[in-house]
Amino acid sequence: MSHGDDAYGPALEAAARHATAWLDSLPGRHVGPAVQAHDLTDVFGGSLPDQGLPAEDVVDFLARAAEPGLMAMPSSRFFGWVIGGTLPAALATDWLVSAWDQNAGLRYATPAMAAIEEAAGTWLVDLLGLPAGSDVGFVTGATMANFTGMAAGRWRLLADAGWDLDRDGLAGAPRIRCIVGRERHDTVDLGLRYLGLGQPAVVEADSQGRMIADALDAALGAGSGPALVCLQAGNLHSGAFDPFTEAIRVARKHNAWVHVDGAFGLWAAASPELRHLTDGFDGADSWGTDAHKTLNVPYDCGIAIVRDAPALRAAMGLHASYLVHDAEGPGDPFEKVPELSRRARGVPVWAALRSLGRTGVAAQVNGLATAAARIAAGLRGIDGVEVLNDVQYTQVSLSFGDDDTTRAVTARIIADGRVWMSGSRWRDRDILRVSVSNWRTGADDVATAVDAVRSALQAVRAH
Repeated sequence: MSHGDDAYGPALEAAARHATAWLDSLPGRHVGPAVQAHDLTDVFGGSLPDQGLPAEDVVDFLARAAEPGLMAMPSSRFFGWVIGGTLPAALATDWLVSAWDQNAGLRYATPAMAAIEEAAGTWLVDLLGLPAGSDVGFVTGATMANFTGMAAGRWRLLADAGWDLDRDGLAGAPRIRCIVGRERHDTVDLGLRYLGLGQPAVVEADSQGRMIADALDAALGAGSGPALVCLQAGNLHSGAFDPFTEAIRVARKHNAWVHVDGAFGLWAAASPELRHLTDGFDGADSWGTDAHKTLNVPYDCGIAIVRDAPALRAAMGLHASYLVHDAEGPGDPFEKVPELSRRARGVPVWAALRSLGRTGVAAQVNGLATAAARIAAGLRGIDGVEVLNDVQYTQVSLSFGDDDTTRAVTARIIADGRVWMSGSRWRDRDILRVSVSNWRTGADDVATAVDAVRSALQAVRAH
């Protein structure tokens, strides 16, 4: 193993070569992986060798051996789950972040990282129309963004109730009533479980999955004590947005903390054409999103935004004698996330925003929504295809008459490999779900998607 000045060069050159080959393969690549994990167990496993390999040989082996097991998630024809691609500036910056190798927890220790992330946070708050001065933390994904926002809410609600959470913990604390819509994402429940708050009360949603504000009012009115309400910007299946103005008005009447899960939908606020979908959401207390989805930065980068900065820093921060705190400025980055040591994951967010600008972000969000609408329009013209949702944003949910046919069509599409669309279950029906999340998805990809569904349905019928 070389420890000289050129120790990194050959390995970095090999990595760049393989990364470029991977990206170049995406336009014509079969989207799904060619093998499964168990097929690669022996390739990467076995006993740890006694002797090491040169770094560039490790990179070469890893890239070649992993290639059959890679899903073309960065492809413009990938419509599975809600997974975005990666913008060029964000990808290149992410490599730079790895080379810099900064622990981004302390402003004093890594002032450049802190300044870049603070700028990105300020831009985000302004771009999304959220309250100026809100604290922004860069976490691993939307799950931890929701966890962080709700942790701040837990701290504030108990403090207002006269309970010292830091000193006394949760045992014996006033119970926080947690209320969610019937079609919230399951990771909201997961975050509540991490926080020790238990299962939430569920209120009804309409046919598109939007929480019914009157049902929320009834649920809050049926009890007393601290309450945390979680609303949704972007339903997983329909793309629908909760009625923020009405629901937040109800929550305020009952002194509840309001968190908004906006994993992919929060970005609608960045588009003048789509901002109406988020009307009133700025009245909440905290918001969570995932920059890898609609913004298209590399994994991993969730974003937690909290209006009540003292509550966030009380919930997440710590004090230790060996940590050198910056005496000035908006607090240390580690005070806003559930991590002390972390990479500077907010830097690629800055790069994405700087490369796009305000109008570019809006155009990107609009492009995703437009592609979803065009896919839905093309599929509505095919006999036997039912579009189940009002396509207002980036999601399209489909049925093909009955569950067996829908499952068979989904399997055919995946086997065909021109596109990837994932199955799900919504409102007691098996569905095929199309999520448009990649910045490169264009007219040709839309046409390919429509043809892939048409061909799969024809094959199932013929069979």
